[in-house]
Amino acid sequence: MSIDSKIRAVPDYPKEGIMFRDITTLLKDAAGLKDTLDLFVARYKTIEIDKVVGIESRGFILGAPLAYLLGVGFVPVRKKGKLPAETIGVNYELEYGSDCLEMHTDSLEPGDKVLLVDDLIATGGTASASVKLIEQLGGKVLEVGFIVDLPDLGGSTLLRNLGYQTFSLCEFEGD
Repeated sequence: MSIDSKIRAVPDYPKEGIMFRDITTLLKDAAGLKDTLDLFVARYKTIEIDKVVGIESRGFILGAPLAYLLGVGFVPVRKKGKLPAETIGVNYELEYGSDCLEMHTDSLEPGDKVLLVDDLIATGGTASASVKLIEQLGGKVLEVGFIVDLPDLGGSTLLRNLGYQTFSLCEFEGD
């Protein structure tokens, strides 16, 4: 089974001209979900990882079970105001405006080796902001993993140009 065949394309969502790649069709398919996690585990099982960090919110869907299967802890990156204890934050630019991501200040130990995950990489703004948070807490990002890469939007190239290794299970060109 190919992962990309299980991902639904939704035209003109959330606005006209956007081809949205919906992973819920992959997740609802038992074999698709299992294959997705198995492929990530196969890639990372021999790498020394201390924490999996998942980006809100679909990164939680991938990150928590992946952390469990790898036998490591899971740490969420959340939008501003969603975490209850002391946090650090990073502002980042969106297409129209800006936003802020946060992590608990005690979520990583200095030197923690981190795998950062999310469902999809588009322009890379959220992922690059998350990398900054991890590094501010003393973590070392080993790789940034995604189910889907939209390479034409430049996010994976941005991360690689910043010195981070990226990995994705599938790509959709021209979207």
